[in-house]
Amino acid sequence: LNNGADKFLNMFVNDSELNRLRLENGKLNLRNNLLRERALENAELHRLLDFKNSSVFKLVPARIISKTNSKTQSFFVINSGFNDSVKVGMPVINDRGLIGIVDNASDDFSVVKTFKNSGFKISVVDQRSNFNGIMSWDGNNLSLQNVPTSADIQSGDRIVSSSYGTLFPPLISVGIVATKEQSIPGLLSSVYISPFVNLDRIKNVFVVKIVLSKKLHDVELNFRREE
Repeated sequence: LNNGADKFLNMFVNDSELNRLRLENGKLNLRNNLLRERALENAELHRLLDFKNSSVFKLVPARIISKTNSKTQSFFVINSGFNDSVKVGMPVINDRGLIGIVDNASDDFSVVKTFKNSGFKISVVDQRSNFNGIMSWDGNNLSLQNVPTSADIQSGDRIVSSSYGTLFPPLISVGIVATKEQSIPGLLSSVYISPFVNLDRIKNVFVVKIVLSKKLHDVELNFRREE
């Protein structure tokens, strides 16, 4: 009887010890995950600091506090607004390149329309061939539509914002040409672009303290549509 009682009590002791070890293991996992997260964020912040120090633009640092994503609509909320000299129409970038544009703002926060938005369009240029076009989001890809098949655009070409653009300053990195596919054989092609910035992974951004002409940009887009 005593032997059976001891085994019965030891079973509870072992379960209690096992639960304690599980709790400790859970705490260690959380701590390790936190340390990894801080290490990744520190690496991002170091890159951004180096970029800010070397940038020719006046930049406002901001942190993303909310993301809203759908197939055709992508917005960020950042923790900088009018009180930080942020204005509607200012470009948003990081050290890797283009992210979007300030679409709305309050005293302390701003809404950023990212490039993964069907309403986002930007004048870009192929740095190698100097071909200019309008880049937009089609719900799945960044692309240049209705490009003449004869246009000198090749996979791997670097795409940046164009000096002819009226919404963004020139030479902001955008992405790399992924593929060029004929939409109308012998006449027109669609050019698909792989962006430099992974919107799902970023946490910190810069707002470029410059506002170009939104009205002129709309006129330019309408002119290109008529062409």
